[in-house]
Amino acid sequence: MELKDDVSIVLCGEAGQGIQTVERFLTRVLKFDGFNVFATKEYMSRVRGGLNSTEIRVSSENIKSFVSKIDVLVTLKKGSIQHLKDRLSKDTLILGEKANAEDGYPFVEMPFTQIATDIGDKIFSNVVAVGSISAILNVDFGTIESYLKEFFARKGDEIVNKNIEAAKKGYDLGLNLIKTGKIKVSIKKDASIKNDLIFDGATAIGLGALAGGCNFISSYPMTPSTGILTFLSEHAKEFGIVAEQAEDEISAINMAIGAWYAGSRAMVTTAGGGFALMVEGMSLAGMIESPLVVNLGQRPAPATGLPTRTEQGDLLFALYSGHGEFPKILLTPGTLEDAFYLTQKAFYFADKFQVPVIILSDQYLVDSYYNVKNLDLPKNQPQKFVVETTKDYKRYALSKNGISPRGIPGGAGLVDVDSDEHDESGHITEDLDLRVKMVDKRLKKFDSIKAEIIPPELIGSPKYDTIVVGWGSTYPAIREAVEKIEDESIAFLYFKQVYPLHPDTKKYLQSAKKRIIVENNATSQFGHVVKAETGIDFDVKILKYNGMPFSVEELVSRLKESR
Repeated sequence: MELKDDVSIVLCGEAGQGIQTVERFLTRVLKFDGFNVFATKEYMSRVRGGLNSTEIRVSSENIKSFVSKIDVLVTLKKGSIQHLKDRLSKDTLILGEKANAEDGYPFVEMPFTQIATDIGDKIFSNVVAVGSISAILNVDFGTIESYLKEFFARKGDEIVNKNIEAAKKGYDLGLNLIKTGKIKVSIKKDASIKNDLIFDGATAIGLGALAGGCNFISSYPMTPSTGILTFLSEHAKEFGIVAEQAEDEISAINMAIGAWYAGSRAMVTTAGGGFALMVEGMSLAGMIESPLVVNLGQRPAPATGLPTRTEQGDLLFALYSGHGEFPKILLTPGTLEDAFYLTQKAFYFADKFQVPVIILSDQYLVDSYYNVKNLDLPKNQPQKFVVETTKDYKRYALSKNGISPRGIPGGAGLVDVDSDEHDESGHITEDLDLRVKMVDKRLKKFDSIKAEIIPPELIGSPKYDTIVVGWGSTYPAIREAVEKIEDESIAFLYFKQVYPLHPDTKKYLQSAKKRIIVENNATSQFGHVVKAETGIDFDVKILKYNGMPFSVEELVSRLKESR
């Protein structure tokens, strides 16, 4: 078997077997050796047992999307082949322990565990597997050795040497596959990739929060957003962050609102079930005109649903969250770069317009990672919009653009906020005429927000006949699929901000003879938003809601069928 330019390697085993360790080792070794790499995982909701898999895609080009094909399957547990049988082909090279083989599937025995046991402990079997795959991909063994020395340095020379021995024996296994003609891989290396960054979506959002000036995070752990809380907690001392694991989501959002009131820049992270508990806090933020940044990590629902899988099912929930009418902003990153820049932007939007900003991520985005050339870090401190209060300060002064001056306690004026309707000074009122003025004032913010809406990005020829619309994490797969179709009559319109909707949306849609929308949900939630805002419906809706992301291959097929 000969593979050129793009290889998909999948590792499959049970939770607790160390698949993520292999993924971490291998992706970093590949990056350090000059390969473009992308990794994503699918896993069951259990601490031990079950079957989990990780896809590691290696390419001559920078890649960001999931593919269905499996070129090399490394089985670490019996049942792996059946678990992934729909993705296997006659050309798939299946490697693993003899006990994991299944009738009807060609199999090459790789005694990872026996080799590890001979070295001293079966725990080294993961490193043996890393060595084998590295050899198949033509990774320089010196790169593996250097990484292992650095990674295990704190555990002493004996552990370092045993890991190097395990990797070398695995490497020899891989070389034997090449010598016997079982596989040949040709992927271009690029020396500049060695200096790339490599991180996942949770880290990207965490870094974006730091760039946006976040100095307070309060959350209750909930998949898939826990990684963001963990990242900011790990770096709390380094960046002066107060990180609080609250007792529940109600406490978390109210802590964040209190932090903004005191002058901090606060964030909460959660998933759909946790956000359900936060909606009263969303309304509080709307009434007291408090800035707020929320990362809502979407997963299949209702209720607990599939807690470790992916979906885009919470858009309408986020849009209509909170009782009453008040402005909010919804951002939807589709790449790690966008996750960084949009999270940074979320703090700017929240502070400037004094509204809640919701970042809609999902399990696929948060858990995927790949090499990134660079991130433009802010050269200056984030722009802040807090004013110094005077004795005649009015927190809710009626203004032409609806944005009142926001002060914080400690100045000469009283900073009075109240969840009841209030007058300009913040005192409770039941003046019905003033009630109308306050509602209108809050809604006037939309005019200012619309002036800074992030426009959708058109990928492809502006002379399109067919337009494909996507938002959030569907971006990489849609883009790659459209590029593979190689037809100038089809273009892709990608939305990083889904609310408020950019006014050019209608123009883009009206220019197409056929309109297709792609969403990871069952009812085309963004399609509903677009139709409500523009009056235009989609001719074709490509929807997926089984808990898995779109693969490039299935989108190529379905887009061709839809035309």
